[in-house]
Amino acid sequence: MKASRFFIGTLKEAPADAEIVSHKLMMRAGMIRRVAGGIYDYLPIGLRSIRKVEAIVREEMNRAGALELLMPAVQPAELWQESGRWEKYGPELLRLKDRHDRDFVVGPTHEEVVTDIARREIKSYRQLPVNFYQVQAKFRDEIRPRFGVMRGREFIMKDAYSFDKDRAGLQVSYQKMFDAYVRIFTRLGLEFRAVVADNGSIGGSGSHEFHVIAETGEDAIAYCPTSDYAANVEMAEALPPQGERPAAAEAMTKTATPGKAKCEAVAELLSIPLTRTVKSIVLATDSEDTGTQVWLLLLRGDHELNEIKASKVPGLGELRFASEAEIVEWFGTPPGYLGPIGTKKPVKLVVDRSVAHMSDFVVGANEKDFHITGVNWGRDLPEPEIVADLRNIVAGDASPDGKGEIALCRGIEVGHVFQLGTKYSDAMNATFLDENGKPAPMEMGCYGIGITRILGAAIEQNFDDRGIIWPESIAPFEVVLCPMGYDRSDAVRAAADKLYEDLVAAGIDVILDDRGERPGVMFADWELIGVPHRVVIGDRGLKEGKIEYQGRRDTQAQLLDAASVAEVVIGRVRPAKAV
Repeated sequence: MKASRFFIGTLKEAPADAEIVSHKLMMRAGMIRRVAGGIYDYLPIGLRSIRKVEAIVREEMNRAGALELLMPAVQPAELWQESGRWEKYGPELLRLKDRHDRDFVVGPTHEEVVTDIARREIKSYRQLPVNFYQVQAKFRDEIRPRFGVMRGREFIMKDAYSFDKDRAGLQVSYQKMFDAYVRIFTRLGLEFRAVVADNGSIGGSGSHEFHVIAETGEDAIAYCPTSDYAANVEMAEALPPQGERPAAAEAMTKTATPGKAKCEAVAELLSIPLTRTVKSIVLATDSEDTGTQVWLLLLRGDHELNEIKASKVPGLGELRFASEAEIVEWFGTPPGYLGPIGTKKPVKLVVDRSVAHMSDFVVGANEKDFHITGVNWGRDLPEPEIVADLRNIVAGDASPDGKGEIALCRGIEVGHVFQLGTKYSDAMNATFLDENGKPAPMEMGCYGIGITRILGAAIEQNFDDRGIIWPESIAPFEVVLCPMGYDRSDAVRAAADKLYEDLVAAGIDVILDDRGERPGVMFADWELIGVPHRVVIGDRGLKEGKIEYQGRRDTQAQLLDAASVAEVVIGRVRPAKAV
């Protein structure tokens, strides 16, 4: 590729609405341009990287036995009504009507469509297992699209769906996809972790997320440095404290705490550790039969509520935070001084494991400006009936696998694999005839990779003050040739053209910058774009038989013999295929 025939749209400054590094650099490097909120054009240089990601994904999906197809972006509402997600999915589902006033959606995902394919095409156990996948644009109407391709409304996704005759078969298919994802992200050249995750709105019985490790990641990941354990903080189990609960040593006392509504302020006033305080979180559930039920969740003062864990407590599946009016009705006081002793109306008590192990702790007195100190289970409060893991795990906690302590890092989710089971096949009557000639529901798995999101995640992990530093496998070009005075020097032009031809013949993805730009402009453009290998050809160096080479991560350039520069560069780009 010659730069004069390519579109290079670099910018000196990022637009004002670009918030994070990847968004700024993709805009400045001429990879994307905003069309509307969360919707982007992918310019030629950005599309080249996308196609390279897609190629790796396709190769590994095919290697794992998946079969590529293509499903429609616009889907009939009837399928979503069958699955029950027409009502449940929420406003992110873009709904529309055709000219005949029939309802459709712009697909955010394709479980319904692929299940419809399976129920129409698969009749016998002899046709199973099968795994269909596609690479396609999706649309999710995010309430606040931001961060460029990291949280856009339209994005490119690889989604795959496996169908098996039984649970054992699903687990085999799931493991094949898990292993394929490990190969994909390894080949992409990214530092990543596979973590146990929540299934969310997709449903099913088990899942893993694949996260690119980056300080700017939205997700917190708990992992054990001395074992293979890793989980999204939402799913990481906080183990119960070890040993016996300490015996009571203080009398229960109502204590004035004027203006101290937070646990931190109470601990400071009373000169006690924050770990001696207990915070009260009031939730509510609504039922047509029984009306509103108010729940009081107790957590240690230094811990944070994990809403996903709380939602798994029986009865709290449809939880919401109680209103201030409800809090006053049930507790007799506004938030800030709430506790389990002396509530105005009965509440359902759920106690975190850490709190169930505490003694001589401090709770709100259900009276403004007062707390109760020296509270103990079995003496001042009945032993808790419902004890659950309600909190986010923190660094230093015991690892759930018992092999060390937890550490935390940040990650960007770029892939997710789910064991769906029969959630969709039951709802949509996707059955097959088993070995005994009886109908049985298909066991499903689904497996997604955010193709365009990978670009943003890769940049968040690989950049410096000059621009992007692409992993070689997904860089828009592998090598850039920067001739000094290409339009003025016959020797430079001849050497550049010869090197270009040699690299192209060796299968190297190379671009020759023949624009005639000044060296500073050329270097700034290609460092911003992030091409991994740069070769500079100039009259002075050629007279000495030298050509300059520098890797994008190198701090200094090195001089190579002009006669062997092609061989050296090919060896750097393709170490296993060096000539």
